[in-house]
Amino acid sequence: MRRPATWKALAVLTATWPLAQPAMAGWREDIGTFRVGIVAEPGAGNAIPGLTELNEAFGEALGMKVEFFVARSYPALIDAQVSGRIDYAVYSASAYAAASLRCECIEPLVAPTGEDGSTGIRSVLIVLDGKISTTDDLTGRKIALLPPDSVAGHQVPLAMFRPGGRSLSGTEDFLLQAGSAEAAETLLIDGAADAIFGWITAMPPNAPDATPSGGTIARLEAAGIDRSRLTVVWQSDTLRYGPHAVSIALDPDPKGRLTEFLTRMKLADPEMYERLEAYRLGGFTPAAASDYALALEVARSMAAPASDAQ
Repeated sequence: MRRPATWKALAVLTATWPLAQPAMAGWREDIGTFRVGIVAEPGAGNAIPGLTELNEAFGEALGMKVEFFVARSYPALIDAQVSGRIDYAVYSASAYAAASLRCECIEPLVAPTGEDGSTGIRSVLIVLDGKISTTDDLTGRKIALLPPDSVAGHQVPLAMFRPGGRSLSGTEDFLLQAGSAEAAETLLIDGAADAIFGWITAMPPNAPDATPSGGTIARLEAAGIDRSRLTVVWQSDTLRYGPHAVSIALDPDPKGRLTEFLTRMKLADPEMYERLEAYRLGGFTPAAASDYALALEVARSMAAPASDAQ
């Protein structure tokens, strides 16, 4: 594949950076080989499309040898980073939070954005036809709850939704446990539920058009429910899209190189960007640990004994 001129310019910039900072070149010798960890798609084994090109691009950005470690799962990726076998990992928000709970030794570098400008998602309680106007008293109401593997439709509500000031246990009379997102939506559409926990995209506050798109509301509209019949009566903070994280102890020079390399990648080489991030195509932006406060809160809640969650 022939690279665009903008990518070549970026490669020259990153390759010549150390000439201006000779005192900081020692980190390459300390690291030896920079190792990047990524999880393969389900059923793909250890195959990552374009892995050779990605390896070359990271090597050019850092000016050193780079190897990719393809993990079979996020737990395997987490174990590799907290044990120091890899220097860099591509996480989901939940996986990053789990890694942070195991070891306060990693930090986010960048995170992807959606093509619509979204930075993440919010968990929401969506009510049909105004059947619930306040979350203080849910007696006699029914809320569809998505399966436990749904972050926004199950894990965030159990950690953060507090009707009448009380946390949820998941066994409340007003909760209807659904086996899938489709099943939960059907409960609402058929009238068996008054509301549903779901998600919407989260837009940055300074976005020109901060109207959220996608998510559960869009799915309900596609199923035939008029948008005017749907009301959001509760929403969580933003659950930012999963970060690329590095060791806190990594030298500032490679952190800066990687940040510049990644935040320019969408424009410099869109094909390369899509090899690294196939789903959220808006480009990478810098990320910080504070962006994952909600993810960490949810992870702590899930790790706590049931008696401590009340």
